[in-house]
Amino acid sequence: MKKIEAIIKPFKLDEVREALHEVGITGLTVTEVKGFGRQKGHTELYRGAEYVVDFLPKIKIELVVTDAMAEAAIEAIIKAARTGKIGDGKIFVLPVEQVVRIRTGEANEAAI
Repeated sequence: MKKIEAIIKPFKLDEVREALHEVGITGLTVTEVKGFGRQKGHTELYRGAEYVVDFLPKIKIELVVTDAMAEAAIEAIIKAARTGKIGDGKIFVLPVEQVVRIRTGEANEAAI
């Protein structure tokens, strides 16, 4: 099993969710996060004063999938989240040792 964490632009969330649903992914967790990479940040003007916005708003999507579904999920995220501009985000793939559904006690792939 794999845990996929994707950091994407906020306005791409619905497109990514729909793309994942199309490949058979039914559950995911979404968190509003802030961060920066090569995009760095930008300056804004507020009430006549200029200030620097270092951390940009992003969305973090987390999902756990079987090894067989991992590649399809990654491709769906890339296809839906890509704008071709800096700041499109990143995808991290991590191994998952165990999953347990609390309500039923189902474990591993049955719990996904």
